[in-house]
Amino acid sequence: MFAVQYRAYGSPDVLELGDRPEPHAGPDSVRIRVLAVSVNPIDRLLRAGHLKDIFPLDLPAIPGRDAVGIVDELGDGVTDVAIGDKVFGLGGVSDTTAEFAVLTAWAPVPGAWNDEQAAAAGLASVTALRALDALGEIGGATVLVDGAAGAVGSAAAAFAIADGANVIGTASEANHERLRALGVIPVTYGDGLVERILVVAPDGVDFALDASGSGSLPQLVELVGGTEHVVTVADHQRAGELGVRSVNADNDSAILSRAAAYADDGAYTPHVSEVLPFRDAARAHAGSGKIVLLAGPEG
Repeated sequence: MFAVQYRAYGSPDVLELGDRPEPHAGPDSVRIRVLAVSVNPIDRLLRAGHLKDIFPLDLPAIPGRDAVGIVDELGDGVTDVAIGDKVFGLGGVSDTTAEFAVLTAWAPVPGAWNDEQAAAAGLASVTALRALDALGEIGGATVLVDGAAGAVGSAAAAFAIADGANVIGTASEANHERLRALGVIPVTYGDGLVERILVVAPDGVDFALDASGSGSLPQLVELVGGTEHVVTVADHQRAGELGVRSVNADNDSAILSRAAAYADDGAYTPHVSEVLPFRDAARAHAGSGKIVLLAGPEG
């Protein structure tokens, strides 16, 4: 099968199109013919070798954590999908940017999404929902999402608003209008964050979610008044130092189905900043924002 791969850790230039053996669905998994994948921060970290002591990969490695595609193999024990169904979901740590990929968590693609949006939803939505679950009951509360314009942050903001929260989101000025369209109160990040937040939330903030990893956790703790109602998905080291909870994504089909339910209710549309073909994987890894790669042997 065709696949994007890298034979050694390094810069985005190590990515190339190559031929790899096809994977097959094992128990409680499905194989899909991949339509599109998204590029996540962890994909860039893995490719660069920054996580090789935590997640060692067998090289050559195929990048990619999530994907959308058409089911073409069912593993033993799988009864909730059929051959030909279109699903989005999660594969292994790094293995989806290929003609075929095996998913161990999946959900049907909502009718409101195109393939690019479905490709962008898997890891971002699971991470966001895990973080909100860790915060607890947020209905009627004021929630601060630091990094609200990113894939995880915008998903968390959408879910929180749908659950009845008032959401303040930090982002660059260029993204403020997009956040307003989502129903988020935008605030610029950086020095003076606490003061700017208190201008728009004079009664304070009830919960805070760090989706940026920008070093703002001490300010979030100050705004909330303690660590109990602060969660990070992006600054695990600082979280340990401060006593803040940190969460990671799980390959959980039930959580993906929850994300799809928000989409069916019109509450969640994954943000896609750019769409490129597989052959431009290096460009995607060198870029920023939520970039989607369309599958194809020439693309």
